[in-house]
Amino acid sequence: MKIGVLIESFRKDFDTSLKIAAELGVQGIQAYANGKTVHPDLTVKQAREIRKRVEDEGLVFSALCGDFGCKMYYRPGECREEIEREKRIMALAKELGTDLVTTHIGVVPESKVCVQYETMFKVCKELADFADSAGGRFAVETGPERAALLKDFLDGLGSKGVSVNLDPANLVMCAGDDPVKAVSVLKDYIVHTHAKDGLQLRAADMRRLYAPEYYGMMPEKWDCIRETPLGQGGVKWPEYIAALKGIGYDGFLTIERECGDTPEADIRLAVDFLQRLL
Repeated sequence: MKIGVLIESFRKDFDTSLKIAAELGVQGIQAYANGKTVHPDLTVKQAREIRKRVEDEGLVFSALCGDFGCKMYYRPGECREEIEREKRIMALAKELGTDLVTTHIGVVPESKVCVQYETMFKVCKELADFADSAGGRFAVETGPERAALLKDFLDGLGSKGVSVNLDPANLVMCAGDDPVKAVSVLKDYIVHTHAKDGLQLRAADMRRLYAPEYYGMMPEKWDCIRETPLGQGGVKWPEYIAALKGIGYDGFLTIERECGDTPEADIRLAVDFLQRLL
């Protein structure tokens, strides 16, 4: 397995972050596709220039993050622009040297007989089929729902273009699920992972946390979960890494640090932590 880092986690400009990543000895980076450097309106020439800057530092893109909010999965009629933007990101990813675009889609409903399920299914099917036609992968990030529910949803799409970005911390914090078991459940879909850790402080309805307005619910406070530095949360890392090796996964463990006052120091510790495990 290879170690990567989500470049925005450094909270510095792209080129500075790139140099830090190279100095840390990781093999790749993931970048949000809505920033100043990487964005949907890049020309092919600009994308190739960015790819060269990354490769000149001895790195590659592990994936792009095409996360433009979950409204498009619940109210697609209002969001054709966002859906088409997601497709542009998939095409752009190829120019940057990766086939993978990861994203959150909201919260998969437990019932298939509701408008939220119907719209989410329709949009994910469209994007997954587009990814397949372009030779890429539309990778849904784990988190709000348990792995078994997500697998059932993905199975129903019946598309080779859909896959999973496995975030073990999200499963622990949000779904109250076991990432080790999730590897086995989602083994046919996993193409990318986030190296993140966290704790669930109290159980909560994830619809109220991620998408209350689309379910007609009162919002939940974010104090029900807590992200932690790698190795200090609820993810059982030795078992999790062993499970990934067990299914033959040899892709990226991409470090993501979304909070904390010392992100660079936390990322350095995370690289150290993963290098020892691997």
